[in-house]
Formats: sequence, structure tokens, C-alpha cells
Amino acid sequence: MKKVTLYTDGACSGNPGAGGWGCVLLYGEHRRELSGGERETTNNRMELSAVIFGLEQLKFPCEVDVYSDSAYTVNAFTEGWVYAWEKSGWRKADNKPVLNDDLWKRLLALTRVHRVRFCKVKGHADDELNNRCDALARAAIPADGEGEPASDRTD
Repeated sequence: MKKVTLYTDGACSGNPGAGGWGCVLLYGEHRRELSGGERETTNNRMELSAVIFGLEQLKFPCEVDVYSDSAYTVNAFTEGWVYAWEKSGWRKADNKPVLNDDLWKRLLALTRVHRVRFCKVKGHADDELNNRCDALARAAIPADGEGEPASDRTD
């Protein structure tokens, strides 16, 4: 399997409010940056979207290290919450529905195509790629209230 590194971040102007996501995919000497935004969303939805859109770019099953500053995203996998939610019909331990289950289902399906390892990084610190994802996400936040199409830059 090819080994890929995926850095991700989400941002929101108000929560809920207009939001953006950004990600950087690394494979060997190749680097690809993606971002997109939504008019009405939450920070958690943007965090999940960054991972989903990044993984959806992969054409073949890969071994992927995902780096995120979102404890919500990382802990759902490292602590096994997402598997418990799926088993319980997308209900939490208190029997309330899991928020963002549409995105969790998409992400869980992608983790079954790829071998994914989630890694927590400290946000807004000295991690260059996390900071780049944050800049991409903030730049993708729609200023005029209209959703932005995903942008793509490949090096």
C-alpha cells in the first residue's frame, strides 16, 4: 500500500456560521492542497469534512496517517466512539442521536477502504502543516454567505 500523510483543519466564523476546511495531502515528493467552505455549518462539520475530502482524493487503498487538531475527530477513532455509535444505530450512550452522523458514516466508510491512523496535533502551535491547513480553512470561509467550491492546488 502507498503511504500517504494527510493534514486537516476546519474553521468557522461563528459556530454555527460560515465555515471552511483545508487539507494537505503528501505522498513522496508530491503535495496537494484542498479547501472548501459552506455558508451555514459548524466547526466540527468542517473538521470532519477536511478529513473526508482528503481521503476521497485517493484513487487506491492507501495507508494514511491523518493529523488533526480536532479532539472530536481523532478521539472518535482512537477511543472507539465511532464504532460504538455505529453499533448502537448512531445513538450515543445517553441514547441521544449522534450529531453529524451523515459525515461520520462517510468517514467510517473511507476508513474501511484505507488503513487510517489518526494522530492529534496541537492546534495553532508550531506545526507548519497544521498551520497551513488552518490558513486554507480560514481562506475558504465564504465572506458573502455563499458556499465556495473546493479549490485544489498540486505541487
